[in-house]
Amino acid sequence: MRNGITFKVSGKYALFTDPITKIGGEKSTLTLPTYQALKGICESIYWKPSIIWFVDKVKVISKIQTESKGIRPIKYGGGNDLSRYLYLKDVEYVVCCHFEFNCGRPELKKDHNENKHYFITKRSLEKGGRRDIFLGARECQAYVEPVNFDAEKSYYHDMGEMEFGMQYHSLSYPDENGKNQLITKFWYPKMINGVVEFCKPEDCPKEVVVRRMLPKIFDESNYAGFDEFQLLDEYNEEVTEIELDNNPL
Repeated sequence: MRNGITFKVSGKYALFTDPITKIGGEKSTLTLPTYQALKGICESIYWKPSIIWFVDKVKVISKIQTESKGIRPIKYGGGNDLSRYLYLKDVEYVVCCHFEFNCGRPELKKDHNENKHYFITKRSLEKGGRRDIFLGARECQAYVEPVNFDAEKSYYHDMGEMEFGMQYHSLSYPDENGKNQLITKFWYPKMINGVVEFCKPEDCPKEVVVRRMLPKIFDESNYAGFDEFQLLDEYNEEVTEIELDNNPL
């Protein structure tokens, strides 16, 4: 697909916060990266409100290991507190994802140009993303680079099936679900030989409505994505067809 990319993301630490431990102030990470965290990385590489990123699957490359660290978070009312955070250590993942046009924003239909978004995404990925990349929490800096999904070997490539119980999946925003609600999604992840295949948010077996929310309105007064100049200068239809045939994403 022209609308798909595959990239490796790696970092020294990751913190995919378990919602159960988040309220108490001492955060603990989930074992696997969440759909929402990986979607956020895709949006840091490239995002426009006219598209929605979907994470298809992730391959866990490095061994899953954790490290506890002493943290001094800011207290409400001033000062600092003492906490212990549990991080994933020396993480490395390969992510396969794609974008689709956001039908919940009909006002941006003029921006439904697949070639434009694909080639901007491709160039942004080669440069390491448009915004800072991090794994779950802002202090967990990470880096991205384009790779071939099948060429990377997982530490768990021959360990069969592993289940992790019910976990947080993602947040569904009103411009994506059409319900004027912010909804939290939960699912039951399963890793098979190091690969986790994600379901779409609408297919999650459990959801909780957080609150009512209205989508932000985009138009020509606050959105400059309709007629950018020279965005497809490097695009060549014939060369691209050969490239896609020889290197399927």
